[in-house]
Amino acid sequence: MTTSVLSSTVAERQELALWVHSRLCAEYGAPFAFFSTKDPLSELISSLLSHRTRNQDSHRAYQELRARFPTWDAVRDAPTAEVEEAIGACTWPEQKAPRLQQVLREVSQRCNGPCHLEFLAELPIPEARAWLEQLPGVGPKTSAAVLLFSTLRRPAMPVDSHHHRVAQRLGLIGPKVGEAAAHAQLAALLPPDWDAQQVYDHHEALMFHGQKCCYFHTPACGRCVVLARCPFGQARVQ
Repeated sequence: MTTSVLSSTVAERQELALWVHSRLCAEYGAPFAFFSTKDPLSELISSLLSHRTRNQDSHRAYQELRARFPTWDAVRDAPTAEVEEAIGACTWPEQKAPRLQQVLREVSQRCNGPCHLEFLAELPIPEARAWLEQLPGVGPKTSAAVLLFSTLRRPAMPVDSHHHRVAQRLGLIGPKVGEAAAHAQLAALLPPDWDAQQVYDHHEALMFHGQKCCYFHTPACGRCVVLARCPFGQARVQ
């Protein structure tokens, strides 16, 4: 029997989240190797370039930026037109180039020196995320990505569109909860003592499920390993 998110308790959704985690981690082969070895500032720049851009294009833009400029301070101080040319592979380079430089200037000013974010390792995660989210264009997904995906390896969970879709269909969050608000709600369902690897596995497992089974259009509910407890899937296969 499935329970709607509107009538389920937090404890019931926490239990469901852990059940889903176990099933999907087994299905997709967790633990997953971290895909990134970037320092936190490089991860921030990479994340900002990736907004509304295909992965291969944002990767190309990032690699060209690193090839042309020796440091992030050099990117900050370069003519904006040169930065825009370097990141031409991503969407809206004319908007992202000045935004990147604005972010780098603010990081320098707030750190009172060269651009870096290693000090975030010493802050409690809510404070580190709040610090990042004061930067232009940085929201919950980007702040979590910087902390988790970078060499900081802090247990902050980003929620991408696939993760969000799977969570909604399972009833872990309500149907009107947006991606930004979903970060806090979904994080609250996970054990507070989970380390970065466990949080990463959770994010990756739900993301993989959205990519490989729980498609936006025509999801493959018939072969879904969490169908038994998915209200959306149960309604489709009846």
